[in-house]
Amino acid sequence: METPGPGHVGSADRAARMILGIVLITFALFCPFAHSLGPLAVWGSGLVGAVLIVTAAIRRCPLYRLLGIRT
Repeated sequence: METPGPGHVGSADRAARMILGIVLITFALFCPFAHSLGPLAVWGSGLVGAVLIVTAAIRRCPLYRLLGIRT
C-alpha cells in the first residue's frame, strides 16, 4: 500500500472536518446569535462549513498540499 502524499486528508481529520462543517452550517442556518451578528457571520460560517464538508468528502485539502502537510 502506498503512503499518502501531501494533501490527503486522514481518517481522524476527515471526521473532524465533517463534524465541524455540519456544526458551522447548522450555526449559520438556525442560530439566532449568528443572525444577530450580521450577514458576514452567517455567510462566512456557512461557506467555511461547506468547504470543510467538501474537503472531507473528496479526501483532499488544497491547503495541505501547498504546505506539504500529511495527516
